[in-house]
Amino acid sequence: MISVGEAKDILVKACNALTPTTIPLQKVMGLVLAKNVFAAVDVPSFNQSAMDGYAFRFEDWNGTETLTIDGVVQAGGNLENPIEAKQAVRIFTGAAVPKDLDTVVMQEKVLVATNQLIIKDELLNAGSNVRLKGSEIKIGDLALPKGSKLSPAAIGFLAGIGIKEVSVYPLPKIKLVITGNELVQPGEPLGYGRVYESNSFALTAVLQQMGIHDVSISFAKDNIEELKAVLEDGLKESDVLLITGGVSVGDYDFVANTLADCGVEKLFHQIRQRPGKPLFAGKKANQLIFGLPGNPSSVLTCFYEYVVPSIAQMMNLQTSIIQHKNLPLGNAFNKKAGLTHFMKGYCTNGKVTLLNAQESFRLSSFATANCLVCLSEEGTEYHAGDMVEVHLIN
Repeated sequence: MISVGEAKDILVKACNALTPTTIPLQKVMGLVLAKNVFAAVDVPSFNQSAMDGYAFRFEDWNGTETLTIDGVVQAGGNLENPIEAKQAVRIFTGAAVPKDLDTVVMQEKVLVATNQLIIKDELLNAGSNVRLKGSEIKIGDLALPKGSKLSPAAIGFLAGIGIKEVSVYPLPKIKLVITGNELVQPGEPLGYGRVYESNSFALTAVLQQMGIHDVSISFAKDNIEELKAVLEDGLKESDVLLITGGVSVGDYDFVANTLADCGVEKLFHQIRQRPGKPLFAGKKANQLIFGLPGNPSSVLTCFYEYVVPSIAQMMNLQTSIIQHKNLPLGNAFNKKAGLTHFMKGYCTNGKVTLLNAQESFRLSSFATANCLVCLSEEGTEYHAGDMVEVHLIN
């Protein structure tokens, strides 16, 4: 067995970012730019009114003089007639300021009598309330650098500068294989000795948190021929192949040997940790393969600790859905040395409490947990108030 740190280092070295692809803006939420993006136009592309009000030449106004209103400019419109001296135009937010006019006074700061404009704004300066052409960004300027994660605001910004598609690191194709003779789908009759299958539901939910909604799922009995056929198909269509169950040392644990028969190179098998000691990781070309234990708590723990960071690395994400903190422990705990423990915990009010029901087959405590508490391989005694490593999961 290897340590948790060794296993994570191996995965970092084995994992490569996916080949960038060009995708329409409507489908890039949460993805990472693979190339710098430059502005295709000036924004705004004209001098633009920032207010509903009246546009005029500042030099035509001496602070008390009235101006004659002649014309209206709406957003998207254009006033073609030239504006004479001592004239103003009615203008609305976002509209193009007519040529040779340079200032807008907001409508709340004026009086209008017939077509005469009386300005009541002592603080008004030349250029007030006008967004100059290119004041947001100029054509050819860097809009967003390579490596930027695309948020809703970033996507809107790119659309606003005329960009319709970008080069990004794509979402990985995920194949999930659930193994076991004992599994029954929720809603079906539960025969004696059978259990409801929950791992596919939990794992696809975490993937959805990462923005991955298109997940292919297959099921395989504890039969070598059937398992090999399913795994071979999965390797043909995935960037990441996830298998649950069949990775321990029982008589019906065929996954590790079957993956070897499929040409998968073993990166590691078994880690000094609890839960999830039998975890398998492998690689075939640029594909990553994980053999997760079958017990639900072990599956979810290994997925959070090893699979989520690997998928984030494939997407070239600098941050994960899992955040690490050091917090004081709210209750004492003793363990034997030799295994890293990932304990289900609840973080609140600046401290973390270890929950009950920590066994690998139990999800009840996981259902209320908002973090995993990492207790080191060497540690044995933990007291209330001790600082511990906390991995926030939701």
